[in-house]
Amino acid sequence: MGGIVASLPLGLVIGLALGSLGGGGSILAVPALVYGVGECAHAATTTSLVAVGATSLVGMMGYLRTGQVRLVAGLTFGLIGIVGSLLGSLASRAIPNNVLLLAFSGVILVAAWRMHTRRTETPCCAKQLAAIPAGALDDLATGSEGLAPKAPDNAEGHKSSALAVAGKVVTAGSIVGFLTGFFGVGGGFVIVPALVLALGYEMPVAIGTSLLVIAVSSAEGLLFRLSSEEIDWRVAIPFTVAGMVGVLIGGLTAARVSADRLTGWFVWLLVAVAGYTAIQSLMAL
Repeated sequence: MGGIVASLPLGLVIGLALGSLGGGGSILAVPALVYGVGECAHAATTTSLVAVGATSLVGMMGYLRTGQVRLVAGLTFGLIGIVGSLLGSLASRAIPNNVLLLAFSGVILVAAWRMHTRRTETPCCAKQLAAIPAGALDDLATGSEGLAPKAPDNAEGHKSSALAVAGKVVTAGSIVGFLTGFFGVGGGFVIVPALVLALGYEMPVAIGTSLLVIAVSSAEGLLFRLSSEEIDWRVAIPFTVAGMVGVLIGGLTAARVSADRLTGWFVWLLVAVAGYTAIQSLMAL
C-alpha cells in the first residue's frame, strides 16, 4: 500500500519533467519505481514504459494543438528504433538487477552532461541555421516532404544534405530504441538534442516532437516485454495518472519559465539520482 501511495507524487514529478523539458522525466522513472515504490529493476522498466508512453502521448496533444509537433519526422524517428528496442529488451534479460541499475546510473550521468551542454550548443546551432539560405528548411519544418531540408538551387548539395540528415536520424533513432528496450526509458534526453542540433528545430517544437517519439518508442519497448514481464497495475495506474497530470502542468510551466533555468535545475537532479542509484547498486553487489 505504501508503494502505491508513493507512486502518486513520483509520477507527478516525472510528468512535470516530461512536459517542461520533453525528456529527462523518463530516465527518473526506473529509479523512482525501484527505490520509491519497491519494484525490482526488471518490473520497473516495464511499468515505466506504460507510464512514460501514456504520459508522453497526453503531453504531446497539448503541443500538437499549438502546431509544435512534426508528425512525419516524429513517427519516422520512433519507428526506426524498433530493431534497437528489440535488441535492448533481449539484452536486458541477461543482466542482473544491480548491474542493470549501475549501468543505468551511468546513462543518467550522460543525460545530465547532454542536457548541460545543450544549453551552450543550441545558440551555436542557431547561428549555423541562420547561415542557411531562406526557405531551405521550410519543408523540414512542416514535415511535408520527409526529414531533409530542400536546397533551392544545388541538386548535389541537396542530396548530400539529405543523406547526412537521414544518417543522423537513423543513428539517433537506433540508439533511442536500444535505450528504451534495455533500460525502459523513452530516451528524451537523446531525442531533444538530436531534433535541435541535427534537424534544426526550435526548442518548443523539439519538445513536442520528442514527446511523440517517446510515446512511439515506449510502445515498441512495451510490446517486446509483454510476453515475459507482468505489469503490476496497482502501481502502474496511479503512477501513470499522476504523470499525465504532471505533464499537463509541465507544458504550462514551459511556456512561463526559462527553459535554460529549468534545464539547469534538472541537470543537478539527474546527477543526484545517478549518485544515489550508483551507491545503492554498488553496496548490493
